[in-house]
Amino acid sequence: MCCRCGVVVSDATPVISADHVSKWYGQVSALNDVSARVPPGITGLLGPSGAGKSTFMKLMTGQLRPSTGAVRVLGEPANDNPGIYNRIGFCPEQDAFYETMTGFEWVSTLVGLHGLTPTAAREATERAIEAVGLTDVAGRKIGAYSRGMRQRVKLAQAIAHNPELLILDEPLAGMDPIGRRTTMEMVREWARAGHSVVLSSHMLHEVEAMTGNILLMNQGRILADGDVRQIRSLIDTHPHRVFIKARDPGALARRLLLDRDVISLRFDGDAVTIETARPDELYDWVTERAAEGDCGEIEELSSPDDNLQAVFNYLVKA
Repeated sequence: MCCRCGVVVSDATPVISADHVSKWYGQVSALNDVSARVPPGITGLLGPSGAGKSTFMKLMTGQLRPSTGAVRVLGEPANDNPGIYNRIGFCPEQDAFYETMTGFEWVSTLVGLHGLTPTAAREATERAIEAVGLTDVAGRKIGAYSRGMRQRVKLAQAIAHNPELLILDEPLAGMDPIGRRTTMEMVREWARAGHSVVLSSHMLHEVEAMTGNILLMNQGRILADGDVRQIRSLIDTHPHRVFIKARDPGALARRLLLDRDVISLRFDGDAVTIETARPDELYDWVTERAAEGDCGEIEELSSPDDNLQAVFNYLVKA
């Protein structure tokens, strides 16, 4: 049963299991005695920057070795086990591109490392590029990609070899509202096809749009796991700040003040930061405006980490 949430953990065979896992970088503790069972389907790792989400994911993918404890993925050890890598797709938070390569060249090169023939790698790349909506810019050099395009091409390389398990570290960061909606639907379709997904975010709205199952992390610990609805009431008692980057922030601000229940609004260069008590409705409204184009181009939608801090403080004191 999870901490204060009272959620019974599923008995399903886990796709990820961690047993008393800790990870230290010198004197710094990134994970502290984490034990968890991640069931099949979609699971969200929810927490602010520095919560330990990325470290946990690097342990899942075998990029890091735990200081203590053990991690198993799809029933096998995560470390010293190259055979597991074909069964996993990983989308990292950080960018690491060859900027002079086109998106298509980069994805097909990485797919080829999984042992596909050149023809099979090309076909797999075409499918993945289409799935993330980058077909029109696949021949463009990555150095000319926007932040959202770079996120989507990373996602393409993660899915191209059709892995059983996707591990996605902040996959929606920097995407425009339409790209976010497309990617969320792709993740849901992936799970409906029988695959599993573990994804991290510091935005409850993102996670809740894809799954009800979460691991809530802060300061290297898992504070709660189970149904996101069990903690929703805690989060909804606090106002949320939302950052929106737009080509015409003035037009967007005028529409916001006319249409939405906004507690406060602040201009930030080519962006506006809004405080609202109804974040879900605001995200839906912004996505609709982006699709219709009646507020100009909306380039980025995000939420500061501290939106969840009051909830984490509550759980830590529990």
